[in-house]
Amino acid sequence: MPTPTPAARPRPFLLACPDLSAERLGNTDTPGVWHFDSGVPGKRVMLSALIHGNELCGAWALKEALTAGLRPRRGTLTLAFCNLAAFDRFDSTNYAPARFVDEDMNRVWSDDKLTVPISQERRRAAQIRPWVEQSDWLLDFHSMSNSDVPLQLTGMEQRNIDLALALGNPATIIADAGHAAGVRMRDYGRFGEAGDNGTRSLLIECGFHGAPEARGVAVDQMARFLLQAGTLDRADIPAGWIEPAAAPQRALRVTHAVAAKSADFRFAEPWKGLETLATAGTVIGWSEGEPVVTPYDNCVLIMPSTANLRPGVTVVRLAQPIG
Repeated sequence: MPTPTPAARPRPFLLACPDLSAERLGNTDTPGVWHFDSGVPGKRVMLSALIHGNELCGAWALKEALTAGLRPRRGTLTLAFCNLAAFDRFDSTNYAPARFVDEDMNRVWSDDKLTVPISQERRRAAQIRPWVEQSDWLLDFHSMSNSDVPLQLTGMEQRNIDLALALGNPATIIADAGHAAGVRMRDYGRFGEAGDNGTRSLLIECGFHGAPEARGVAVDQMARFLLQAGTLDRADIPAGWIEPAAAPQRALRVTHAVAAKSADFRFAEPWKGLETLATAGTVIGWSEGEPVVTPYDNCVLIMPSTANLRPGVTVVRLAQPIG
């Protein structure tokens, strides 16, 4: 077997950690959750951050919304700082452990897990669950351990792909079916139903965890999402929040998710993501000594990462253009 490329050294974390001492109090009976009702008919919108405690870009965006005093003109607006227990472990020099306390909070959104509170993340998700269930539109903020390029993860439903295209940013849209390890918040309940039931849900990967630019991506996405939902008018958006639109946008559909069988997984190259491998059968890496290869020509690699390597974890997704 060829010798795999050694894993890259951890990247420096340059995004400042926000002070959430005020924001974590919330204005509801759920700590870290803020809820505002316009009293006018409209969409019930939820913005969620810190599902993983080391993904600070969304926390910054929600903090900026509260600091700016944003209030919905129509419908309701819920802002949720989710995994505060994991966030409290954050250390910019060793940020990986702050991803969660006991288990990944973005793999517990199914009734069988939410009703068995055996972890910090399940207990916290159960607290947030009523706010998710009452929402019509959901935007969940995340970031990545490897890539700087923002990605909009829509799920497979056309209603969410169309919304991602209407937002105008980011340039790359990924239609993905989720994770074998568990259901994400974005796909919970009505958000995971087929057809157009009135819901919309997006998961924005804003770039590398520690990149200051990820904060700007999160704020831009928040502003664009609230405008599309009709929650705010353009005049309500502070200057500088909306970044120039990407041109053109590209939509990709995930066809395969490669999961690690064990900790014995290595990539063949230091992939960053969005590489297009021209020829079917190209080696991506090795799992327990067996080659993992591209199943078709012009295969695009999505979010390759061994940062959280363990059995069952998705290490890379394979995609092809839609259309």
